[in-house]
Order: sequence, then structure tokens, then C-alpha cells
Amino acid sequence: MVLSLNVILFLALHVLTTVKSSILNLTNNGYDGIVIAINPSVPEDEKLIQNIKKMVTEASTHLFHATKRRVYFRNVSILIPMTWKSKSEYLMPKQESYEQADVIVANPYLKYGDDPYTLQYGQCGDKGQYIHFTPNFLLTNNLPIYGSRGRVFVHEWAHLRWGVFDEYNVDRPFYISRRNTIEATRCSTHITGINVVFKECQGGSCLTRPCRRDSQTGLYEAKCTFIPEKSQSTRESIMFMQSLDSVTEFCTAKTHNTEAPNLQNKMCNYRSTWDVIMDSDDFQNASPMPGTNLPPHPTFSLLKSKQRVVCLVLDKSGSMDSDDRLLRMNQAAELYLIQIIEKESLVGMVTFDSSAEIQNNLTKITDDNAYQNIIAKLPQFAGGGTSICNGLKAGFQAIVYSNQSTSGSEIILLTDGEDNQISSCFEEAKASGAIIHTIALGPSAAKELETLSNMTEILLQDPKGKKYRTSDFKEDKLNIRSARLQIPGIAETGTWTYSLLNNANSQMLTVTMTTRARSPTTLPVIATAHMSQNTAHYPSPMIVYARVSQGFLPVLGVNVTAIIENEDGHQVILELWDNGAGADTVKNDGIYSRYFTDYHGNGRYSLKVFAQARKSTARLSSRQQNKALYIPGYVENGKIILNPPRPEIKDNTAEAEVEDFSRLTSGGSFTVTGAPMPGNQNHVFPPGKITDLQAKFKEDHIQLSWTAPGNVLDKGKANSYIIRISKCFLDLQEDFDNATLVNTSSLTPKEAGSIENFEFKPEPFTTENGTKFYVAIQAINEANLTSEVSNIAQASKFIPPQEPSAPGLGTKISAISLVIFGLAVILSIL
Repeated sequence: MVLSLNVILFLALHVLTTVKSSILNLTNNGYDGIVIAINPSVPEDEKLIQNIKKMVTEASTHLFHATKRRVYFRNVSILIPMTWKSKSEYLMPKQESYEQADVIVANPYLKYGDDPYTLQYGQCGDKGQYIHFTPNFLLTNNLPIYGSRGRVFVHEWAHLRWGVFDEYNVDRPFYISRRNTIEATRCSTHITGINVVFKECQGGSCLTRPCRRDSQTGLYEAKCTFIPEKSQSTRESIMFMQSLDSVTEFCTAKTHNTEAPNLQNKMCNYRSTWDVIMDSDDFQNASPMPGTNLPPHPTFSLLKSKQRVVCLVLDKSGSMDSDDRLLRMNQAAELYLIQIIEKESLVGMVTFDSSAEIQNNLTKITDDNAYQNIIAKLPQFAGGGTSICNGLKAGFQAIVYSNQSTSGSEIILLTDGEDNQISSCFEEAKASGAIIHTIALGPSAAKELETLSNMTEILLQDPKGKKYRTSDFKEDKLNIRSARLQIPGIAETGTWTYSLLNNANSQMLTVTMTTRARSPTTLPVIATAHMSQNTAHYPSPMIVYARVSQGFLPVLGVNVTAIIENEDGHQVILELWDNGAGADTVKNDGIYSRYFTDYHGNGRYSLKVFAQARKSTARLSSRQQNKALYIPGYVENGKIILNPPRPEIKDNTAEAEVEDFSRLTSGGSFTVTGAPMPGNQNHVFPPGKITDLQAKFKEDHIQLSWTAPGNVLDKGKANSYIIRISKCFLDLQEDFDNATLVNTSSLTPKEAGSIENFEFKPEPFTTENGTKFYVAIQAINEANLTSEVSNIAQASKFIPPQEPSAPGLGTKISAISLVIFGLAVILSIL
């Protein structure tokens, strides 16, 4: 027999455990199908359920007003974990699951961090992945810190559903405005407050002093904090500080602060959050509800998770006899049963050709004998016609026979898809409530297969030098041509090596390794991947996303590679980047991204991603984006009322390094239409937009830096750059082509992903203390296609004044003065 396994098929089966597909929909102004799932590690607490209900009910009213009577929450499901006791009011889930929940309630990504956040890494307007609330946030009184839970939920919902971004910036809390004043990064600018540095604090009382200018940047010093007035008159904006009582709306085009160096301006090209929201799919056909009445309160369903129910539905028709499809299907099914499916799951199996036969009713996977009994009935011969509908119906029967509802159960359908009658059972499949995973077997296969006896030796060595040889591997007793080794006990941490010595003819072999965490408290490093869309019509570009994490913590410094393959076996290999440029939204957030444009005809493409860390390059990050802003305190009647302090983090990156690892994961498949045949593509993609342009003065010159785009988005090398400057921000934002051109004849573009540096003298302008310039850039490729205009960077000439006399003793909080200094040299990303 042969060590041969179709790795794409195996990965497709493996990814079923983490597939993400929300069932949320919007009908007649109301959101239905919202799923809020409680993590199994959360202790049982009835108050948690009650507070979730209160939060959503309050949020529904806030959302209705914030969207000007357009949307509200109508039906919400709360998924109770299996670890909680059963109650009569708990119903059985249908398609709801923890993996596809819109909101998860789980312990924090840091042991002391309760900031609500949304996992969001797409482009402007792209939906997020999920909202994360901690039990502590839902059970304790955090109202002064974040605002009411309902208000926080609306802030996070805007991230999740409409793809808008935060209007604050913890890294750039201040900027110099076009009026030469230092402003807090916020929207709208009508939100008032004071800027102070907290000195010694004891017993809830602090000494403060006014903020000083940094002599290098011209901005306020690093410890300067903006403290908002508790009483405000402005209504905007929810994406800045939803905790303020007066704030009930999103920034509009009239109130939006385009100067603020925040992620909303960077990602959405200086558009207001309300403009982006109104362009979302939700609002294309959502008119305001007539009248003045409020919508009804949300209704809640309590669903309790059950043990997993899976039925394999396997195609054994005549077409499966070609290209070793039957063999590869059996190999993947065996591996799934032995190494992937969770213990205590219920598993059945059906085979079909023109008719179908139940091979195994549901069997609980408790030990080796359980899955061996199923494996023994894998199909050994292919023949007959193909009726996928008969296979699905038999799968439903196998589930129902064991007194299990088809609702919420899973069907894993493996087929080559050669059946033109499948649409006849669509309605029955939909009515079943089952989750149906379809895996298509492609035409490629190993061309030559040899018996395992022809291989002289398999040698596997653990990090401490212990060796495992061919005799340690267990060969299958069926004609599946595979062998496996299960390492007894806890596997050694570190790099394992293997070697294969082959005395036979050339052959294709696949080695697959799966691991599980050594204990429930030891979280493994996980890699997940997906494309930005399930379908693409040429010439629409797509983005490859890979997330590498340990629990909720991002893992940085990983080498991540995507392999995209079409039905003909043509592969495109992309190195994914976490550099905050091009397709990547935020630098160092554990999300690795890259544009994909190398289409080779129409059809189905598959994605797999390989993540590897070697020589202690990987590390954990404690940063999280797209979250509700922590408010240290408010000014009330001229005094600062402090909120409880948050624990300090010494550095943005956790000190712990991650041990070396390798991960291989599937991103599923996607479909391409309208693509020309290879060799017939025209130049249709411009260079990518530059989003990280920075500018600063050095003597009488302006120094620029940015990440180089490519000839095609973020691939290759651009042909040239266009740099323009102006003393007016709007000149570059609204009329870039007529702004003053900078001589770039000495500037040669570097390879995409490289850091570019360029210095020039801002002629014909005169420069003096207080002079401020705005700079923007475009890239041009060899086909003369031009990128979008970059973010607009700001450089200000600042000559530091003489050091003032030593300040007096700090004042009490009740006596704070606000001091505004002169102009500055500033490094800015707008």
C-alpha cells in the first residue's frame, strides 16, 4: 500500500470544524438570526443571560435612533454551552453554532482586559468576523468607563456589520490642525475637554499639570491625555466616544473630521462613518420606518448546544473510479474519523451511486473500535450512476433513525459532482435544518502508486533525538494505501524531522501531521484562512486573509504563505504580509494579507495557507483594534472625576515568545467568472494605494517614507511615483492633479513591500517657523495605470522655543489650566 493522501481534500475536511458563515439577515427593517454564543469555559450564571438580553434590548433602541429609524434588532438566539445544566426553556439549535456566532462571550484575550472589540480586518465597508464581550464586562458595572452596554453594542455592531472604523487613535491621540492648534484625535471636533498629564495619584485623587510640547514632534508629550467634558451638546460620534450621554449619532459628511489621523480616515479615504453605512447592503433598500412609534423589543431564543452529529455521505458512482477519486476520498474519510472528529461525537455513514445505502447509523466515537467499525464499511468499488439527492435523503434517514433531529446536524458530502438532478432536493435539504458541507473531488491525482513494501524506510525523529521507524507505523487493513503513527503520551515540543527512502519508481507521497493541545489550559497556535469573497468576477481583485493566533492573542513574526490552485492544477504562491500596507489593514495584528489577481481561467480555485515560525521569530501581541475606547475620566463642574484605572501594559507586545511551529490550513474554495484564458490578460490592475505615507521636516527639507506598492496592486514593482504638495489639505483631497508637483526624477521604485525614503526641498515655497505642508503620492505602473491618491501626510516647520522656567508644584484636579503652545515639527499620518 502507499502513503498517499490528497492534502487539499484533507484540509477541506479539517476546516469544517471552524467554518464561519453567519445566518444573520435583515428583513423589513429588523435583524433576524443574530447569534450570541457563550464559550464553554464560561461558568454558568443566569445573570449573564439576563444582562445579554438587557444589553441587546437597549442597543436596539439606540440603533434605531442612530440609523434614523432604519434598523433594529428583532430576533436573537443565545447559544448556551453544553457545560451548563439543561433547562426546559432551552431549545435545540438548528444552524446556530459557536463557530458562526455574530457575538461571542468568552474570557478576555488578556487576563485583565475587558475591552469589548470586534475582529475586523477587511477593507472599508467589509463586514467583520465577530464581536467579543467578556463575562466581566457583562456582569460588572463598567458604565462610566465604556458607557452603557447597549451603547457599546451599537459601536461594535457598526464595526461588525458595516465595516466602519474607530475615530480615535491611541497611537496618535493628538494632531496639529490646519488652524495650527493641537487637537485631540476625535470626531466630531465639537466634543470638548481638557488635555492634562496625571502625576502622582493616591486614594482616587491625582495631581495634574498642563501638557507640554514635545521638542521633537511638536505635539503634546506622550503622557498627555484628553479628558472629555461629561456634559456635551454635540450628538457625534458613536465611533469615537459612545459613552457620552449626548452622543447618539454617527459623524456625517457635515460633521466629519477629515484631519484626524484615525483608522476611519485611513481606510475609508476620509469619508464619514454615516456615508459608509449608507452605502452598505443593509441600507440599499431600508427606508425609515413610517410614523413615530418605536419598534418592538427583541425576542430571544435560548438554545443549548448538543453533542456533534455528523453523517458522511460518500459518492461511489462510476465516475469516482477515475483519477483515484475513490481512493483519495477514503483516505480523507479515514483521517477525518481517526484524527479530526471530536470524541463523543455521533457519526454515521452513507454511500450512494444511483441509489443510496446506510452503511452505519449514528455511532458514538468513544474509542478506536468505534471508528474502525465505520472505516471497515468504506466503499471499495465504484460503479453505477450518480444521485446526490438519494445520498442526502439517506443521510437524513441515518440521523433520524437514531432518534436525532436533522436540525443542527451536519452532512459531509464528498462527491465529484457529476449529477445534473441535484436541484430537485434543494427544498428538502433546506427544510431539514441540517448544515451541509460539500467537498468536490477534483481531477488531479497521484500518477503512480507503489506499495508501501517498496519503500525501504520511514524515519521520524523527535526534538530529543528519539527515532520512530517504519515498523512503528500502523498500516491500514483496507485498500486505502496509508499508514499512521500516533505518538504516545505528550509529544515533545520543538522541531520534528522525517525522511523517506524510496527504492521504487518515482511516486507522489503526502505526509500529514495533526496535533491537539496538551491540556485544556494550554491554548494551541491556530491558523485560519479565507478569501475576501466566495465568488469573483474578473477583473475584480480578491484578498487572501490568514489569521494566526493563540487563543484571542495575535501571533506576530510568522512566515505565512498562501497556495492558490485552480482546477487544472495551476498554482499561485503568495507570501502574506502583516505590514499595514496594501491589502493589510493594520500592522502587527496577526492578520496576514495579500491581493490575488493571477487568475488562470474560470472555475473553482482552492486556497491553503502554510504558517511557520522558526528560530523564535514569533511573539504574542497584546494589542487589539476596533474596540470601545477606555475613558480614564470626565470633567464635571471643572473637576476631573476618575474612572477605575486600567492595568498598565509595559509594552504593546507581550514578552512571551512563541515556540517554533508549523501550521497548514485550508481556506476553502472560491469561484471565478469572466476571466480570460492564460496569456490573454490585459493590464487592468493599477498599483496599490499607499496608506502609510509619513512626512517630517529635517532642516529645510521634507523627508518622506512609505511602503512601496507593486506594479499590480502589491505585486512586483511600480514604474514611477507622482508626489504633490500644498499648504491646503483640501487641495490634495479634492484636486490632487492641480497641486504643486515635486521633482521625483531621482526616485526609482523598489519592490512591493519595501520601505521607500525620499527627501526634497519644498520649492517654490518659502519655509519659516510655523510653515505647514501637506503631501500625497500616487504610483504608476508600466501600463500607465495610476493608483489611488495616498493618505495625506503633514509636515510642519517648528523651531522649539527656549526652555521655560521650572514649573511650580502640580495643582489639584479642581484647578487645571489649558495651555496652547506654538507651532511644531510633526510627523503625521492623516
